[in-house]
Amino acid sequence: MDFLISLDFSQPRSLPNGLFFLTHLLILIVPAHLVLEEVKVIGPEDPFLALVGEEVEFSCHLSPYLDAEHMEILWFRSRTSDVVHVYQEQQELSHRQMAEFQNRTTFIKDDIRDGSVSLQLHSIVPSDEGSYGCRFSSSSFAGEAVWELEVAGLGSDPHISLEGFKDGGIHLRCTSSGWYPKPKVQWRDHNGQCLSSEAEDIIQDAQGLFSLKTSMILQERIQSNVSCSIQNPLLVQEKDFVIQIADVFLPRTSPWKAAFLGILAILPLLLALLTILVLYFFQKQWKTQENLKKQAEKEKGKLTAELEKLQIELDWRRAEGQAEWRAAQKHAADVTLDLASAHPSLVISGDGKSVSSRGTMPGLAADNLETCAEQACVLSRERFTKGCAYWEVNVGHRSRWLLGVCLATVPQVGPARVSPACGYWVMGLWNSCEYFVLDSHRMALTLRVPPRCVGVFLDYEAGKLSFFNVSDGSHIFTFTDTFSGPLCAYFRPRSHDGHEPPDPMTICPLPMKGTFILEDDNNDTWLQPYDPTDPALGLW
Repeated sequence: MDFLISLDFSQPRSLPNGLFFLTHLLILIVPAHLVLEEVKVIGPEDPFLALVGEEVEFSCHLSPYLDAEHMEILWFRSRTSDVVHVYQEQQELSHRQMAEFQNRTTFIKDDIRDGSVSLQLHSIVPSDEGSYGCRFSSSSFAGEAVWELEVAGLGSDPHISLEGFKDGGIHLRCTSSGWYPKPKVQWRDHNGQCLSSEAEDIIQDAQGLFSLKTSMILQERIQSNVSCSIQNPLLVQEKDFVIQIADVFLPRTSPWKAAFLGILAILPLLLALLTILVLYFFQKQWKTQENLKKQAEKEKGKLTAELEKLQIELDWRRAEGQAEWRAAQKHAADVTLDLASAHPSLVISGDGKSVSSRGTMPGLAADNLETCAEQACVLSRERFTKGCAYWEVNVGHRSRWLLGVCLATVPQVGPARVSPACGYWVMGLWNSCEYFVLDSHRMALTLRVPPRCVGVFLDYEAGKLSFFNVSDGSHIFTFTDTFSGPLCAYFRPRSHDGHEPPDPMTICPLPMKGTFILEDDNNDTWLQPYDPTDPALGLW
């Protein structure tokens, strides 16, 4: 094409074709090239400092901002082959991660269309220290940014203990643990002056954290106010512990000792020997009594501390178990017995909520509890393939029973051992005296309160089956496994032991899922804890 131009608006001129083509080519190519040259990956400018056990978030973005949704974004450590996290084709590829970073990263891509992403690294450990980077790449662009991660751990408070007398002074020892990097320790007097230590031992455990022990001898010339200070060189923070010892415990030289020895030297040899023997005898007796008294007080204090610790742990576990039980009740499910799956020796109620034995039947020996899964059992109509479900079973005063869940296909293939390996996850009672679960082998359970009603909670995706004692709201046991198919509730009342026929096993009515349960409703008897004064329940 020819373009007409005019300088005087009267004479037409033409622009050469080659010059026109070159001009348009420069307009189309040069700006795109300049844009690609200017794209950069921007990461953290300064080194990160993270504390042991906490989490850190790394942010990277493109400058200028570009849509990175269809790019490959690689987070690496030291080199690109050491993969921390990878995003490719709009998916996170966890199988490419290094083993030490699996299940510890969270990829945040809310602003990925603006070219901005973040990666959270959880549960920091000392071995995470080092170089990190993020890399953006596509068919037309590749760039990366690197930075350093520093890790620090502020250990426990120092503890000073008195180890006794040594070399004319009091032997003190200071201990602490959980430091990173290697800490600095220093003894100081009441004026802040440094004191020399007798020994110092700093060791690193398998997790990379440092523990230390240092000791010194407190002499008479030193004030009794002494402190042990431990400093983290990276955080520039320190912890210290101050101890004050009464002057009466500091060893002193007695002026009467030389005079007494002089008098003894004047006495006849026999009297001197007799006096020495008497003093030695009484001194030995006194030291023996003092040592026994101190040891008894020490053991008493240690025992008291252990009992308090055990009581605290027991209260905590009881509270945790009741909290889990309350949470499980919010997933209440309507469970009904399947008459078609019932053994001929069992009687199923008309509403499908109770099961009992027809009469006395020969039971299995105590050492064969796990044999023959299909004997005298019944399954639920419901099949559980996902989500959570909770139901309660009233076992009353039965002396023998088994309950739990099993794979829906297991009872159809004939006799098997009642164990998770064969598709059964159950607990039970044998002859009113032994509660147990059947895992790879029979495991006895010790229960403070014998349950008259047992709560069963299934979390299919988490692979957990938990049992709760509804009598006192405590947690009994939890199976952790991987479920490979539909599950059914499992009930096996077992034949009674020849005494008066027991009550049937009954599925208790519960509020359905979605109903809010008031935890402080004292009128809701099925939520009440076990009452130890109830003579009908007794003590375990």
